[in-house]
Amino acid sequence: MLYKALTDLERRIGTTTAAALFFLGIIYIVVTTIGLLSLKSQLDPISDPWFSLMEIIILAMAPLMVVLMVEIHIYAPQESKVLSLTALVFMGIMACITCSLHFLVLFVSRPIASITDVQLFSYIFSFKWPSVIYALDILAWDLFFALSMLFAAPVFKGDRVKSAVRVLMIISGLLSLAGLLGLVNGNMLIRDIGIVGYAVVFPFVNLMLVGVFNQAKTLSKDSTQRAA
Repeated sequence: MLYKALTDLERRIGTTTAAALFFLGIIYIVVTTIGLLSLKSQLDPISDPWFSLMEIIILAMAPLMVVLMVEIHIYAPQESKVLSLTALVFMGIMACITCSLHFLVLFVSRPIASITDVQLFSYIFSFKWPSVIYALDILAWDLFFALSMLFAAPVFKGDRVKSAVRVLMIISGLLSLAGLLGLVNGNMLIRDIGIVGYAVVFPFVNLMLVGVFNQAKTLSKDSTQRAA
């Protein structure tokens, strides 16, 4: 497969974005773990400051994930452009949904909580099933993120680094998609399988992508000027 040579700017954006997503993903895992360990009961929701930090990290990550897919689409061989473009569209949908809901939870839910019926508030804003916010979160990550990973995976073929990206993307996508099984019987413990896909496996997809973009051929300045 003939992968597109990248300009210096494209290469820097690709490596920087993938590296940033890897480190943000690791920070998210650490913050979530601390939040869970701080709970007196596993039935309790994660409280502040850990919950707010998780929300902020997600709001930072989602736009970067779209940029990452733009880079993958640019880098993809011509015969795989339809797959990379589809992956980009699905990731864009995911980012729009997740940014909207986490922004609402972070900045709107607290003022409303003091003036709204507790049960009604729970059905809209809580991350306890069933709720509107929780359903949208599942839609974003367990469906659209999963589809983005599964469509992007076939783009990467060839050496061991690209093969590792492909395998990890497939694992991330399938685990995220498997989280939808929790909706069938309302068992959110099964749904947590999806969290492993996007919160645990996906950071290592990005780590491998740093290597892919570092190894990518770079367009010479002469070639760039002629193309312009």
